[in-house]
Amino acid sequence: MAKRKVLIVDDKISVAKELEGRLSRLGYDVAAIASSGNHAMTMTIDAPPDLVLMDVLPGDEAKCTDAVDALRRRWEIPAVFMIAANHEATLRKAGVAQPFRYVVKPFTERELSVNIELALCKHDAEKAVDDLEDRFFAASVDMLCYLDFSGHFKRLNPAWERTLGYTLEELMSRPFIEFVHPDDRERTLQQNAQVRAGGQALGFENRYICKDGTYKWFHWNAAPDIGQKVIYSVARDITARKVAEEERDRLVTELKAALAEVRTLRQILPICSYCKKIRDDENYWHTVDVYISRHTSTRFTHGICPSCLATELEHPLARNE
Repeated sequence: MAKRKVLIVDDKISVAKELEGRLSRLGYDVAAIASSGNHAMTMTIDAPPDLVLMDVLPGDEAKCTDAVDALRRRWEIPAVFMIAANHEATLRKAGVAQPFRYVVKPFTERELSVNIELALCKHDAEKAVDDLEDRFFAASVDMLCYLDFSGHFKRLNPAWERTLGYTLEELMSRPFIEFVHPDDRERTLQQNAQVRAGGQALGFENRYICKDGTYKWFHWNAAPDIGQKVIYSVARDITARKVAEEERDRLVTELKAALAEVRTLRQILPICSYCKKIRDDENYWHTVDVYISRHTSTRFTHGICPSCLATELEHPLARNE
């Protein structure tokens, strides 16, 4: 296993040289000795170390942490501060030691080794989690993202490029609301405000514009991180489902219209102009009473009305007399 490389930052060259010897005995390589944070930045341009070991004097806390932050942003490396005993309480109270480790002078080689190894182990674990997160982001078929409370995307996975056609740089260069369908913007901003206030977006749906001018329907779940002032979100492309729903609604509307037309046609009965019989759906002719009895719950009793009595019975009888 290759030796870990340590960058020493100390403005006292004699102290730094003595520290170099101790690190060598502990099995580390000293990548370089820098007299200041700016000097360290210059010395690590071509050969980044695995860890920064920096002397911190009272009053220099902010300057030292700024320098280490710059190194961490460039190389993603951990740091261990060396502080005086009477400086420990001040450092803890100010919170400067986080996320850095520190060792109190004077320290033994064991104390130095333990703090360096803890810092390296913590860094390796965080990097493993970051690598796993990166792989998850890259492999996800859903669109993963987080955006800050100002409304700009801060991170997006490749699924966004595949779905909308924009590059990730294009998507992060403008406020997210500019990519939302104009008709959906007002309610989208209302939902965004609710999430920023501590709520959640569960099953929210809106449309996003693609680079070719078409629109995609998205289904959202989102939750805020109030401390970091960001919103973590998962979006799924449901355009195909929406198209299927629209087609289903169209077919249902057409079916309802057809059924209404059938009901209208069933209200028109074909009846003979002479004998007044009614034709059924199988092209058979029935008397009115038979047809109605078969198609309704109506039942008939037979009698004779006064008009028929006069014309059908009384008049023929009178003629026969």
